[in-house]
Amino acid sequence: MSERRHHSTTTEFEARIGYDRAVRVGDVVHVSGTLGTGPDGRPPEGAYAQAVASLERIKGALEAVDASLADVVRTRMYVVDVERNQHDVGRAHGEYFSDVRPAATMIGIAGLVGPEFLVEIEVEAIVASEAA
Repeated sequence: MSERRHHSTTTEFEARIGYDRAVRVGDVVHVSGTLGTGPDGRPPEGAYAQAVASLERIKGALEAVDASLADVVRTRMYVVDVERNQHDVGRAHGEYFSDVRPAATMIGIAGLVGPEFLVEIEVEAIVASEAA
């Protein structure tokens, strides 16, 4: 059986709910739904800034388990008020993944864990073997 590696951050939700930011089993990495927050735990203003902050946190989680954004094969973007925010979230996603081109889904939702949050993103990655 493949080794299971975990990466945790300091968010209150991980310990309370019982999950980790990233889990890697073999060459497969799953990164949990990630809100865009700053070091103070608060989201920046606007969907674009929150998407960028989320993707930066995801990038760090991937790197913590020896993966990268280039390994991402699937993204899911959960967006509050998708009609209003889809272009800003899509622009941020494109800036990070225009060369990678993962399969992607954007889902409009009623709300996240607080009214100040506009987007949550999760990814799946498959780490390319050096022999490939």
